[in-house]
Amino acid sequence: MTPEIIVPELSLVVLIGASGSGKSTLARRLFAPNEILSSDTFRGWVSNDENNQEATGDAFEVLHYLARKRLARGLLTVIDATNVRAEDRQPLVQLAREHHCLPVAIVVDTPEKVCHDRNSTRPDRDFGPHVVRNQRRAMQRELRGLFREGFRHVFTLRSPEECSNATLVRQRLWNNLKHEHGPFDIIGDVHGCYDELIELLQQLHWRITSIPGEPEGACDAEPLLQDGIPRKLVFLGDLVDRGPKTPAVLRLVMNLVASGQALCVPGNHDIKLMRALSGKNVQIKHGLAESLEQLGREPDEFREAVRKFIDDLVSHYVMDNGKLVVAHAGMKESMQGRGSGAVREFALYGETTGETDEFGLPVRYNWAADYRGKASVIYGHTPVPRPEWFNNTICIDTGCVFGGKLTALRWPEREFVSVNARATYAEPRKPFLKDGPHPLSLQQEYDGVLDLEDVSGKRHIETRLMRNITVRTENAAAALEIMSRFAADPRWLIYLPPTMSPCETASDGPYLEQPREAFEYYRAGGISQVICEEKHMGSRAVVIVCRDERVPSTRFGITGNNNLGIVTTRTGRPFFDDSGMEQSLLARLRDAIERVGLWQELATDWICLDCELMPWSAKAQALIRDQYAAVGVAGTAGLEATVAALKKTRERISTIEPILTDAIERHQLVQRYIQAYQRYCWNVVGVDDLRLAPFHLLASEGKVHLDRDHTWHMQTLSRLADGVDPVLFATPWKLVDLSSPASEQEATEWWTALTGSGGEGMVVKPLSFIAEGPHGLLQPAIKVRGAEYLRIIYGPEYTKPEHLKRLRSRRLGAKRALALREFALGVESLERFVRREPLRRVHECVFAVLAMESEPIDPRL
Repeated sequence: MTPEIIVPELSLVVLIGASGSGKSTLARRLFAPNEILSSDTFRGWVSNDENNQEATGDAFEVLHYLARKRLARGLLTVIDATNVRAEDRQPLVQLAREHHCLPVAIVVDTPEKVCHDRNSTRPDRDFGPHVVRNQRRAMQRELRGLFREGFRHVFTLRSPEECSNATLVRQRLWNNLKHEHGPFDIIGDVHGCYDELIELLQQLHWRITSIPGEPEGACDAEPLLQDGIPRKLVFLGDLVDRGPKTPAVLRLVMNLVASGQALCVPGNHDIKLMRALSGKNVQIKHGLAESLEQLGREPDEFREAVRKFIDDLVSHYVMDNGKLVVAHAGMKESMQGRGSGAVREFALYGETTGETDEFGLPVRYNWAADYRGKASVIYGHTPVPRPEWFNNTICIDTGCVFGGKLTALRWPEREFVSVNARATYAEPRKPFLKDGPHPLSLQQEYDGVLDLEDVSGKRHIETRLMRNITVRTENAAAALEIMSRFAADPRWLIYLPPTMSPCETASDGPYLEQPREAFEYYRAGGISQVICEEKHMGSRAVVIVCRDERVPSTRFGITGNNNLGIVTTRTGRPFFDDSGMEQSLLARLRDAIERVGLWQELATDWICLDCELMPWSAKAQALIRDQYAAVGVAGTAGLEATVAALKKTRERISTIEPILTDAIERHQLVQRYIQAYQRYCWNVVGVDDLRLAPFHLLASEGKVHLDRDHTWHMQTLSRLADGVDPVLFATPWKLVDLSSPASEQEATEWWTALTGSGGEGMVVKPLSFIAEGPHGLLQPAIKVRGAEYLRIIYGPEYTKPEHLKRLRSRRLGAKRALALREFALGVESLERFVRREPLRRVHECVFAVLAMESEPIDPRL
């Protein structure tokens, strides 16, 4: 007969056997190499000698450390050592308990002679026969005590043949339902409220039909099909006590579970009822008396079926590829998908501080405030007036039995469906239905303070578009300095736009940049159509505009400012020093959105826009004065004097003519430089002097609009520039077919006309907002700037042949890599905000964009 070793998928496997018994050979045959931690290997690591017994203490210290790290990550771990004495095994059992996994013992009880024969063939095992004899005696003396030591599974192999033939079966844990993807209808604490449960199931579009002649609760249930897949019910426990129809609820739920249409986890009230039905001595209070009285009218067979049903329930479930966890009272990340008494206790009761409140109830530790897990945890147990997402957890016990509601959460839609209680069946000891307005949600109250640990140090951020983006420690420190001193309230910062790369440098001709190279980049990436948008010489502005003054508090958690939103710069700073001008601009934008019906069309009360705000001098006045104007004034003064002096000198020295010609040319170039930046400056006295050109409708309630192509964005936003308000300006654009030379030529001529009349240039984008090529994500946009605008960037004399030749060697790789990372982070931050994830998760991405701005990239690109 072939021995079968059944090992839970998450367990600590301890091999037990004398030297030469074949433990290592067995381990290598049954387990993966990275699952095995061998004491010999660790002795070699710490002492360069695998047989150095003096190094055993250090070796096991490192072994235990690595085993702890593996178990914390939910990885099966095998300890390959003799482990023949209880004192050697006890730390391993304790290690398994710490990580809520099962310790498994595999005893290799190979005959002593076989062990001696094997050791004799190995020069590194030069020790006397007494060593193996003592090891086997110690092992056999304590074999019967392995269960008392804490091992839940023990397998013994007594011959080389059994070791050679043994097979391994990895057993999925009962709470592992990761293969179950739903869709699910998750229902909070029912507490015997049968009529409300039936009404809720009908609201969820379940067809419930009573079976004639059968007791109440014996029903046929037909679920709603979604994309051809039936929905499945999940009950969060506390089916019983306090309510009027506990047996009917139990009968219905038990039938649904038995038919595979539902899952159920136990609640603390259910467990207490089970113990009472088992004859245990329990206190008959908190509604248990009503349940026992109602069940007393049921047949003995039904009561026994109820007892067994509850006894068989699993503490919690991990479902939908690990994205969903359901438990009665919640589940910490370190306990998810694990099995122990502590895990079951937490699932039933949560965690308490050991104190009691003024109502005599235990004070519960707010484990959700510390939760950082990726899985969404859905739970009940403690009634709340309304379900609120908090750090990716949510309580959906809305106190039906206390006169509240019975609530279900639809997954993955994250939608709530509730029905009102038909009566107040019991009075809660602690009131939970609060009156009055609720300006801030639980999450918003918690998000009022951000944790330094969530942004400091080296960080790795996973995004949908780029799997892993690294933020270096020094960049995070720079961003923290900037954000803490200059940034807007982090609750407004849901998006920072990426930097934009220029096109490849033109290899010939009078231009450093021209459209041809941008078109070629996207054509090489497999893109057939691009959008060309006029690039305004203004400042990038991210605008969040709200429909009324209530929205900043209800959606963004910002109270007391009586405002309509915010305008921020590309680096997250407030755009305006004058809040009155900012709010006036937002009010006019709000009114335009109302005029064209976008609030209703998008079903939202807030919108996030990516815009250009003109003039450039409205934000960059200090930059223009201190950097550009200073160069222009100094260059003009110096060269005018130089030209005048050279003209006088020419009267005496004719050979000086080439020097004079060069000075005159340089003076003319400085004048062109001054004209270049002056085109983008005008006086701003009030909001009427501003021009706002939105070009991306980034997000609104429940939706990130990056799945729409750029034509949708341009056409939708052009409606705001309806001629009623001259402040709102539509961005001119063209659609270009990259398979048509004529279409490309038309766009090039348009760019030439724009730049020839003093315009900055244009931005070329793939038609799809997010585009991928053969090698991955493509640049979201490429700027093609005109010759005169580049004079501001590279200096007055950059067009001289010797300078132009040098500038053609500029490298764009680092700039483009930075643009892609910032783009992925910006998309991720918007999506996290729209999904209503905690602010720390949104802020993580926004902060990373700002951190990357401190990378050493040529600022002229």
